Amino acid sequence: MHPFRFGVQFSKSASGADYRDSVSRIEDLGYSTVFCPDHFDDQWAPTVALTVAAEATTDLRVATLVYDVDYRHPVVLAKEIATLDLVSGGRVEFGIGAGWMSNDYHTAGISFDKAGTRIDRMIEAIDVIRGLWSGTPVNFRGEHYVVRDITGTPNPHQPGGPPIIVGGGGKRVLTEAARRADIVGLNASLHSGTVGPETALSALGDRFLERRQWVEDAAGDRFAGIELQMNTFMTAVTKTTGEADEMFEGMAPMFGLTPEQARTIPMVLAGTVEDVCDQLHRYRELYGTSYWVIHDGEVDAMAPVVERMRGK
Repeated sequence: MHPFRFGVQFSKSASGADYRDSVSRIEDLGYSTVFCPDHFDDQWAPTVALTVAAEATTDLRVATLVYDVDYRHPVVLAKEIATLDLVSGGRVEFGIGAGWMSNDYHTAGISFDKAGTRIDRMIEAIDVIRGLWSGTPVNFRGEHYVVRDITGTPNPHQPGGPPIIVGGGGKRVLTEAARRADIVGLNASLHSGTVGPETALSALGDRFLERRQWVEDAAGDRFAGIELQMNTFMTAVTKTTGEADEMFEGMAPMFGLTPEQARTIPMVLAGTVEDVCDQLHRYRELYGTSYWVIHDGEVDAMAPVVERMRGK
């Protein structure tokens, strides 16, 4: 099993100074990575934010969770990420996805193609980007991209380029992630383009067992080297186990679930420090998930868990 490590999803701050202070604190508390999402709502531009994060820290890794393939041509994205990896001394992880938030597409006037088409485009983009990080000329002709005799520059600091993160909740995207990615995120289904009751039902524990199996089957011999990631919906470190029970009882009806169903959702960590540590051990045994991502408002509350669990 891979050792535990923890990342923080952090999309914006009140100012540049506040952001630098926050990422420095995230590093000091033992988190491995700061992540930035890629949407058109009220958040910072990911590449700029992560560049500032890298400059403000020494060892903290920086990553997207995740770039939407439809917002940037892969030749442009490969150069941006290679540059960031170079200037950060090899602290980049590269998350890329097929896109899911329909409102982003509609407000920006970008065609929201069917999921299969978007996944096909993501696959081609990964192949182009890996080629551009290889240091050799790339010629690529696909259905979505054509690249002619181009050598990617600069060379990333990490040989072959940063680790690639691909996540998803469906069989097709997880199968492709298992074949191509270094880090695979096990997610709830976002097929509808929004977060709603359908998403909650897809986040129950037995669905994650199925997702892990899809990855293992598709990865074959490379499965042992893949790091499995879980992007949490919420973490709540409480003084007593009873407080967590009350939280599940209050939350469950909002998503059309019973409290018993809600307690099986691995994307929700809740309870005392000891409870949460036990949950992390249990979920790693069940799903293989060792790389856990929380949100910026939970950094301090989760710090005792991170101190106890990281690297183990």
